[in-house]
Amino acid sequence: MKIKVMTIHVDDQAKALQFYTEKLGFTKKADFSNHGYRWLTVASPEAPEGPELQLEANTNPAARIYQQARFEQKQPAAIFFVDDVHSEYDRLKNLGVKFTMPPTKVTGSTIAMLDDTCGNLIQITALEHR
Repeated sequence: MKIKVMTIHVDDQAKALQFYTEKLGFTKKADFSNHGYRWLTVASPEAPEGPELQLEANTNPAARIYQQARFEQKQPAAIFFVDDVHSEYDRLKNLGVKFTMPPTKVTGSTIAMLDDTCGNLIQITALEHR
């Protein structure tokens, strides 16, 4: 058993695709529509055949409430791992990405939190090397 697709709800799929590809550096993997529904996924260029992140429109009222509650509670919708949080923070800040938490040392890792502009907070994490 392995993880192939995980879903994150977004308030605008076109804006999300632009953010996740142009800012975060993911690659569009799948994009097709069927009767008003759009299946849209991105993947890491470091693992193009690995897990995909589905950018699903938050048209379901329950999804919208859940997404909004996580955002208001400052809980990340997803956690992405990077080699160096400080350099990734600098790179993304230079691209205009808004962070809600700068790089912060916590037990066993360094984390930072960013706003994906589509209703979610995303945490970037680098584990300590032992």
